[in-house]
Amino acid sequence: MGRMRENPRYNVVSMRISDEEKETLELIMNVTHKSVSDIMREAMELLKHRLTPELDKRAA
Repeated sequence: MGRMRENPRYNVVSMRISDEEKETLELIMNVTHKSVSDIMREAMELLKHRLTPELDKRAA
């Protein structure tokens, strides 16, 4: 049986991107040596921190 993970990821998100966006993503992957998933997680965290005041208002 597989090892239990601390933070299992069961959800899959897919999206459509243009050829230009794909080229940009591949460039980022090559420069950072990160996977698409890691890049998207990092992008979400950056945006979340940028929007924290707005997100806090909506949660209240």
